[in-house]
Amino acid sequence: MFKLIGSLLILAATTFIGFEIARRLSVRPKQIQLFAASLETLETEIMYGHTPLGEACMKISKQLPNPICVHYERFAHFLEKEEITVYQAWDEALKETWKQTVLKQNEFEILQQFGANLGKHDRESQQKQIILTLNHLGREEKEAREKQKTYEKMSRNLGVLVGMLIIILLI
Repeated sequence: MFKLIGSLLILAATTFIGFEIARRLSVRPKQIQLFAASLETLETEIMYGHTPLGEACMKISKQLPNPICVHYERFAHFLEKEEITVYQAWDEALKETWKQTVLKQNEFEILQQFGANLGKHDRESQQKQIILTLNHLGREEKEAREKQKTYEKMSRNLGVLVGMLIIILLI
């Protein structure tokens, strides 16, 4: 009886781990795409709406799902503080919300570099920075989709198979 319960727990745990890895592989390209879409919206607000940065970020946060909306809410909140620069506000917001995402270090560095240039240039130069960042994020999204295609199904199956292997070895 205990062997059966133990075996089922092992199988459930490894299956859960496999499905969690598959979920992360599936969500990563979507989150990259959401960040890219948010930057396109920010570009529109800056270039054509002439909206102040804090106000534009609050508008963007209302259009996006978690965790990207939280980033823009926190960024707008930090911008309200007078003793903080735009880069510091972006960086702090990014660091706070990064743990909620499934994004990798490359995406973090791309977005951090974007934040370093945010608000330092005129609108045309800012637009060029956004386009450059979008290109980098597009490349990362393409890579993430390739990894998803390659490893998503395999990680689910591997979770179940590793659990079965452990059970067989213990019995």
